[in-house]
Amino acid sequence: MTRHALVTGGGSGIGAATARALSAAGWRVSVAGRRPAPLEATLATLAGPRGIAATLDVTDEASVTAAVAAVEAVAPVDLLVNNAGAAASAPFQRTTPALFHEMIAVNLTGTFLVTRAILPGMVARGRGRVVNVASTAGLVGYPYVSAYVAAKHGVVGLTRALALEVARRGVTVNAVCPGFTDTPLIDASVATIAEKTGRDADAARAELARSNPQGRLVSPEEVAATVVWLASDAASAINGQAIAVAGGEVMTG
Repeated sequence: MTRHALVTGGGSGIGAATARALSAAGWRVSVAGRRPAPLEATLATLAGPRGIAATLDVTDEASVTAAVAAVEAVAPVDLLVNNAGAAASAPFQRTTPALFHEMIAVNLTGTFLVTRAILPGMVARGRGRVVNVASTAGLVGYPYVSAYVAAKHGVVGLTRALALEVARRGVTVNAVCPGFTDTPLIDASVATIAEKTGRDADAARAELARSNPQGRLVSPEEVAATVVWLASDAASAINGQAIAVAGGEVMTG
């Protein structure tokens, strides 16, 4: 039986790479996000059975409910990859309540809402995987991104708590915590660094890469491979973990 995965934020970066990797591993993959065109473009690259491209706003419960219903009309969801997210930077004193709430809503509340819509079916069937794409920012602190760091710490905490609740229900819940990854999100960070420091884009990108002991950015495909492993039967005993994919920048224990 072909298993069905839903990847939020599936139109680019880690989400698109994860959709492709799951498809190559034999999963039927549906993708969800705010913009239809990138989602359809991702679906067109999939090698295996395709689900649908569902438009949703992860911060809006009604939107999530409608999108999940459309996805599960194709087939029950066996794997949920909560990848949708956003990162905004500002010194703490310039972090407005609106910015703070936006980061919490997109990164943490969105993970909560989509999981809440999918999880009952997994529990009822006695099987399922939830993989939350967090960040090394969910494990340590970084300056000038306090709202993002707070949200991603929340994702890791939610992962750990929920993993214990469903541990005997055939469902596992884990988080993948990438370091600086070569995605459009990093392109935005590079542009911000260049603008504020006067460095060119190559120098700004090199600065981010230096945080990784391997001296490079992580690739989206490396993060995707970790998700595929967590979704496999071989990882059935892995539960409640926050796995850093960061070249040794953050070591968990």
